[in-house]
Amino acid sequence: MRQQPLPKSAFPYFREVQTRWMDNDMYGHVNNAVYYSYFDTVINNYLREAKLIDAANGHLVGLAVETGCSYFSEISYPDIIHAGLRVGHLGRTSVRYEVGLFRGGAPLTAAFGRFTHAYVDRTTRKTLELPAGMRDELRKLVVE
Repeated sequence: MRQQPLPKSAFPYFREVQTRWMDNDMYGHVNNAVYYSYFDTVINNYLREAKLIDAANGHLVGLAVETGCSYFSEISYPDIIHAGLRVGHLGRTSVRYEVGLFRGGAPLTAAFGRFTHAYVDRTTRKTLELPAGMRDELRKLVVE
């Protein structure tokens, strides 16, 4: 079944993302590949702000193992995006983050992305269980 647009109430965390002139493609809207950079930016900003990762020095690293996107309406420069974040699945060693991109004040998502991170040791790349504190924080974003 095709993903349907979601309302803002489906997301517990929001962050603004400014589109850039270079994001537009020859058709005058944001290129589909750029949406993934928005997803990655929102997820990693949340992880950094919540102090769940230390991207430069931490031993825990989230590797993208699955991604996807459903597009509903166009976004283009100079739109401001309101990006909603939630956790669709919280596993023992992985997390499926879900991001809704809202064009300005629009009530429904223009795009909905899925981004699964498997967490591993930075050096060995062996799978690690999520630390208890990280799991507790991420539970705040879980939607039933």
